[in-house]
Amino acid sequence: MTVRSDPATFRTRVTRPDDFDDFWTRTLAEAATIDAAPRLQPIPHRSTADVAVFELEFRSWHGVQIRGWYCRPTRAPAEGLPGLLLPPGYISEPAVPRDWAKRGYAALALATRGKLRSGAQFNPGFPGLLTYNIVDRETYSYRGMYVDAWRAADVLAGLPDVDRARIGVAGGSQGGALSLVSAALRPEIITCAVASAPYLCCFPESVELSVSWPYREITDYLREHPQNEVAAWRTTAYFDVVNLAAWVRAPVLMHLGLSDDICPPETGYATFAALGGPKSLEVFKDAGHEAGAYWMAPRVEGFLAEHLRPVAVAPAAAAPEV
Repeated sequence: MTVRSDPATFRTRVTRPDDFDDFWTRTLAEAATIDAAPRLQPIPHRSTADVAVFELEFRSWHGVQIRGWYCRPTRAPAEGLPGLLLPPGYISEPAVPRDWAKRGYAALALATRGKLRSGAQFNPGFPGLLTYNIVDRETYSYRGMYVDAWRAADVLAGLPDVDRARIGVAGGSQGGALSLVSAALRPEIITCAVASAPYLCCFPESVELSVSWPYREITDYLREHPQNEVAAWRTTAYFDVVNLAAWVRAPVLMHLGLSDDICPPETGYATFAALGGPKSLEVFKDAGHEAGAYWMAPRVEGFLAEHLRPVAVAPAAAAPEV
């Protein structure tokens, strides 16, 4: 994709549906009636002397079982640990977040519906997820996935090792979108958010500007079903991150690559402009979809530490030699 003129001047044609607020109020009210029934299962063979690893399982939208890797330091401070929610990318599977636990976080790498470990009841595949029931807001795939992220923030905050007043979220691409969605739908829980090259922003323009997957899924779908274009854009407006961004109150750190051919930087600019709270944007002229991740790593760690205040955990003492 070639960036057109100055992406900072881009203005989306996506608008909020008149019943947008009512739709999400109704969705979350229904989701709140579902007993999450969270369960932690220790995974000794993945744990180390410094990090305890668990599989976390809970129920989400329509009773779908959602799983994730939960890691915490083996020696947690008495005052509790800051929680860090790590939503997944579109295709990638979540890794075990031991590195974040070593930095003093209770970290949850979430496997939303459709991922391998959460796909038994709902798995439209890749490709397939982005266009699953795209003409019906009630059954569109991302309704359930957004509830997964909403529920995960609550489940993480409720774990006994976690300080509910210090919960952050961080991710890239789809994970960046879900980070902003979590902050928008859980403003009472999320303390700060990091979003790298966020996906699911300005759906119609992203389909026009991107020449790569996953947006090509919609391109191909509309080529086969041109009669559904109006209905598709009507549905996606309820899930467009640019429409949810105004509900974000937590501080946000966003970073973009101006040569991103997957998530057009124009759409990241539009979403950043719509954010309702304190915000900071870093832009990398020659970066693609990684959005300058290598250079941003220290900044991201510092941003999270500033807002979540983790306590560095000393490594376990080595066993004495005999």
